Amino acid sequence: METLYQFVLRLAFGLALAMACTSPRLVTSGYYRVHTYVLLGLNVLAALVARGLEQYGIVLPIIGAVLCYVTSIVWLNEKRRPGIVLLLVIALTALAATYGASSGSHQVTVATLLAWLTPSSGGLVLGTTIAAMFLGHWYLNTPTMELAPLRRLLKLMTVALLLRTVVSGVGLALLLSAGPRLEGLDFWLLILRWFSGILLTLVLTWMTWKTLEVPNTQSATGILYVAVITTFTGELTAQLLSSRLAYPV
Repeated sequence: METLYQFVLRLAFGLALAMACTSPRLVTSGYYRVHTYVLLGLNVLAALVARGLEQYGIVLPIIGAVLCYVTSIVWLNEKRRPGIVLLLVIALTALAATYGASSGSHQVTVATLLAWLTPSSGGLVLGTTIAAMFLGHWYLNTPTMELAPLRRLLKLMTVALLLRTVVSGVGLALLLSAGPRLEGLDFWLLILRWFSGILLTLVLTWMTWKTLEVPNTQSATGILYVAVITTFTGELTAQLLSSRLAYPV
């Protein structure tokens, strides 16, 4: 249950932040309004899951859900600036909810630093990828939109993937240097995590960029659908491994 809670809130954080980074001057308000409902669903799901978890409270996900509903109304009335501000607040609320109750230790170590960076870096990968896929799909509704917003999200995807590579790479290096080699299921899960969540997603991002040079938004969106699958697989595998290992990978 904790894995599901973390996953949906990391996704909500990254999606809200990616939407906030998308220019409302170049993208119609319907994109924001419709996908704010996705954020609403994620926060409601997190609130339901949090009822069975002692470490995480239900208050922040409920606040996030209320903010999402308010934000949908704001975008319905095409209030761009308040809508962007509210998306940023939703992102911060979701990120804060991922940390849960404090363990009581104030000692700063590499392990604790990586643990703090993991929700944000993982959420950025998930959120930017699905936001780009949603935006690519939105071009089917409004084909006259400029491609600049989608290209910007692809750049953000690349930055998020590189940041995630650094965070997970440091954790993997520390893990390999601290103990015996990974064997059996953990080894193959680690291969899946890095191949699907990092390497293959980077290749798909590049393929999407090249497809937009044609340009062909429909094909680019299809590639982004695959990228959503690879990032979901990679991040869920990373959460499973990180819950069993000394460092996040």
